[in-house]
Amino acid sequence: MKEPALVIMAAGMGSRYGGLKQMDPIDAHGNFIIDYSCFDAIRAGFKHIVFIIKKAIYDDFVATIGSRVSCFAKVDYVLQELDKLPDGYSVPEGRIKPWGTSHAILCAKEVVDSSFAVIGADDYFGPSGFRIIYDALASSADPHSFFMVGYNVSNTLPPVGFVARGECDVDTSGMLTRIVERKQLRKTEFGAEYTLDDGKTFIPLSPDTVISMNFFGFTPEIFSVLEKRFPRFLDENLSVNPLKCEDLLPTAVQECIESGAFTVKVLSTPDRWFGVTNREDKQTVIDALRTLTEKGLYPAPLWG
Repeated sequence: MKEPALVIMAAGMGSRYGGLKQMDPIDAHGNFIIDYSCFDAIRAGFKHIVFIIKKAIYDDFVATIGSRVSCFAKVDYVLQELDKLPDGYSVPEGRIKPWGTSHAILCAKEVVDSSFAVIGADDYFGPSGFRIIYDALASSADPHSFFMVGYNVSNTLPPVGFVARGECDVDTSGMLTRIVERKQLRKTEFGAEYTLDDGKTFIPLSPDTVISMNFFGFTPEIFSVLEKRFPRFLDENLSVNPLKCEDLLPTAVQECIESGAFTVKVLSTPDRWFGVTNREDKQTVIDALRTLTEKGLYPAPLWG
């Protein structure tokens, strides 16, 4: 069995942040959030890392994070560009937004021929998730068994403000049965709550609700699923929202579950998630990583 790979989606626009947050230093040594994910992944056993990026940032990306990681793992780069479309489709005039996370993973088919984990470049996931998903992928022989690292909702929310999160239903055997996107979710004294009517009313979530942070584990079978659904996505959405529609990975995962052809095992992690959605989030992440380093979880400098 081939060693599992790690695929990191780093081609997002970072529009709300006001720049390419994937390449914004987050510690005194010039490391990015993505450095910490790579460090944790390599420490967990991953030996092959695939970065999904845009051509526009290729040179800078390779010279910084790429040059650091390539000293410790095999590195490949995949370009997620707007014109990577099935035959018969073209980019709508004025479109600049990437096609979404499902399209990003589909772009990685050219270099990934093993089971693999996938994460976003903007987030800090903690070391536990990488260990448990590496072990799960390395020990599973079923091509139709997928995995998801699940977080406690209280470990994923900033102190103030609304965020989007995937609320998960998990059955008694630990299998994912549903992901529902909650686009206006916030932290409360008793856990969390979300609104479906722009704040007129709120629906509480239990503090132990499982949340998806797009930290999945797949076999190569996912590529055939995405190849079939992407043209259907384009047919259904291009005429409705040609400039901003996105084919999102949780939607594809939900379809896999509903088809009955795949299972998704939820792997729980006690770690806190940190992310930079808006520029004001950066200092919170800096402080958190500094504290973790001072406690001995990471060396300083990170890569020695």
